[in-house]
Amino acid sequence: MKSLFNTTNDHTLALVRLVLGIIFFMHGAQKTLAWFGGYGFHSTVHFFTVELGIPTVFALLAITAEFFGGIGLIVGFLSRVAAFGIAVDMFVAICLVHVHNGIFMNWYSHQKGEGYEYHLLAIALCILIMVKGAGALSVDRALTKT
Repeated sequence: MKSLFNTTNDHTLALVRLVLGIIFFMHGAQKTLAWFGGYGFHSTVHFFTVELGIPTVFALLAITAEFFGGIGLIVGFLSRVAAFGIAVDMFVAICLVHVHNGIFMNWYSHQKGEGYEYHLLAIALCILIMVKGAGALSVDRALTKT
């Protein structure tokens, strides 16, 4: 268990973790609480299951990964687990939704949907956290500090 929480007092890791956590908390809050212009839990589950054809269990896992994973990253608790959940969520989003739109975001409305460049960046940051841990100012660090 210690290796799950073990991390250094690295403030750069803390910055990466905090920014990623805030972004995914906000995306998760859109999906769960209808905050920040989102549609809320039931509408999101309906969209995932009916419009995208994603099984309900995986829709729930995606929503959970973004909302609770975001909170976990913000406070730095179980950061490796939270980052893993978000990375899987982003990988599935690429494969099921965004791969057909190419890599680039739809900045100028030249394509049908959004690309996956954002998702790749999120996955890369998640891998950093999974390998290095939560960094400074985290519950993980406090639990393993000697």
